[in-house]
Amino acid sequence: MKKLFNSTIGFIIIALVFTSCNNGESKSNSALSSNVAEKVYVAPGQHDEFYAFISGGFSGQLSVYGLPSGRLFKVIPVFSQDAEKAWGYNEETKPMLNTSHGFIPWDDSHHPDISQTAGKLDGRYIYINANNTPRIAKIDLTTFETTEIIEIPNSAGNHSSSFVTENTEYVVAGTRFSVPIPQRDMSIKDYKGNFKGSLSFLKVNPENGEMAIKFQILMPGFDYDLSHPGRGKSHGWFFFTTYNTEEANSLLEVNASQNDKDFIAAINWKKIEEYVNNGGGTKMPTNYAHNLYSDETHTATSTMINEVLTVNPLDVPGAVYFLPTPKSPHGCDVDPTGEYIVGNGKLSANLTVHSFTKMLDAIENKKFDGEAYGIPILKFEDVLAGSVEQPGLGPLHTEFDGKGNAYTTFFISSEVVKWKLGTWEVLDRKPTYYSVGHLMIPGGNSAEPFGKYVVAMNKITKDRYLPTGPEVTQSAQLYDISGDKMELLLDFPTIGEPHYAAGCPASLIEANSKKLYKLEENTHPYAAKSDADTKVVRKGNEVHVQMTMIRSHFSPDNIEGIKVGDKVYFHVTNLEQDYDVPHGIAMIGANTSELLIMPGQTETFVWEPKQVGVWPFYCTDFCSALHQEMQGYVRVSPASSNIELSWSLGDDF
Repeated sequence: MKKLFNSTIGFIIIALVFTSCNNGESKSNSALSSNVAEKVYVAPGQHDEFYAFISGGFSGQLSVYGLPSGRLFKVIPVFSQDAEKAWGYNEETKPMLNTSHGFIPWDDSHHPDISQTAGKLDGRYIYINANNTPRIAKIDLTTFETTEIIEIPNSAGNHSSSFVTENTEYVVAGTRFSVPIPQRDMSIKDYKGNFKGSLSFLKVNPENGEMAIKFQILMPGFDYDLSHPGRGKSHGWFFFTTYNTEEANSLLEVNASQNDKDFIAAINWKKIEEYVNNGGGTKMPTNYAHNLYSDETHTATSTMINEVLTVNPLDVPGAVYFLPTPKSPHGCDVDPTGEYIVGNGKLSANLTVHSFTKMLDAIENKKFDGEAYGIPILKFEDVLAGSVEQPGLGPLHTEFDGKGNAYTTFFISSEVVKWKLGTWEVLDRKPTYYSVGHLMIPGGNSAEPFGKYVVAMNKITKDRYLPTGPEVTQSAQLYDISGDKMELLLDFPTIGEPHYAAGCPASLIEANSKKLYKLEENTHPYAAKSDADTKVVRKGNEVHVQMTMIRSHFSPDNIEGIKVGDKVYFHVTNLEQDYDVPHGIAMIGANTSELLIMPGQTETFVWEPKQVGVWPFYCTDFCSALHQEMQGYVRVSPASSNIELSWSLGDDF
């Protein structure tokens, strides 16, 4: 233990010296060339070339930026309630946050991935994972709204997610924490050999992008960190990094760093799919939620599913192999050709690159170096394509520019390093400010990257922006990679703690963006498609108000006959059929957020008046010159009152 301790301290000292030197240099190297501003400037009225979708981490959301400007366009609510858009507050979207644990209004969103066709980005959907209460969400890129969330059973710390195969056949969801499967009361000390990891493969409907869990592979009790699919020659395989092959359950920073090598798990999902399609696998009782949002009813539904199909890898010979990879690898990245699998060992001095061709040869010729729980371990030397020698400290993630180059982030030495596939030589390095995590090249994890920019997402920014108390904004930095050398162009703050990003040309999405919801297609059960459809109906102590809004009035705008103790549902339809004219509504004392309702859409909030009086409501989104006049009143009488319901547009009752 003393030897390990001394070794660890030595590594930390070297890292700190390296980091200090690098950060010292940053002061003198931070001056940008005079033409940089021109490279990121997008003139008024002009559009950015790329969309960047950057995960919100602990915000639970997904943010939309333009590149090269770095301008924030939108925060898409996904796993956390969002008062701005009433996500998780209005009655229509509350079911989207339903799980087997009940209503969960927050999560930790990490890894977005854009749908692909033939290995190329198609701009239809983005999938993103929830790390805490395991879930995968789908965002429709015609509306930039979350339209599906599926819970992942038998999982914990849904981290090696959500990455798509090259034709979006599957989205994967790999567990970070191994747990008892099925869950049961057992001693944590019995972890080794008893806990398991699960790798879930979610089949995607090619017509609408909707997901269903096809099968789960029950793996040894390691921690499964990140993943990427094979492509091209390696299509049909998926690769997952592991750490904690020691199966430690305490003080992992020491006890999970004992082995010289951990593994990349290579999964032949085509073989497992064939096995499952022929009746293989075991159905396991479980409970998980599948939530879908409809653009026609403007309403979400939540369905509980009570079983999942599991696969023991030992029942499918030739489906799962382990590739030894030094040391505590984090990122697992596959180059555009599908030949090279890069394992970024956080505690390794070198970057390890495996060869898919050599892997197949090692499998065919049984070049094994033992097994782990019956899964063959391939010999390290027989699958190794090459190593990038001592490129930096703390490698995390790699992406590719489509020109034969790779770019890797180094957390400890705070830099992005460019290196050559095949020769493994370092070509360039640029500092980041500071402690960079993920990076993103638009399309950089596809068969056709758009190698013009790389975005680095940094964890520490203590001297880059105006101070804002103990918490400082997270940061992204934009580099031009179109030439031989990288050039830092821009810093811009980000929402939450970004972990990963997905980017694509604006042309893939912009032309298909929905402008409004057609009123004639609105099938919400309480939609009022004109002022003539408005009404107020009592059902016991429930009151349903079918209301419309249009510049610049509500219908009805005065309501009487509401009583203390009533539960009042405001079902509000925006009658506008003009692009970019949403309306809002808020009610004094409502225990919820406002509603922000798009043209042609219907949304609902609940108000439970507790005090007698006359209470106003108003439009919260500035919509016209007479926005301030867009208001109304609700009269609330005692519970014993006999006052009948009545409503108007402001005329006398």
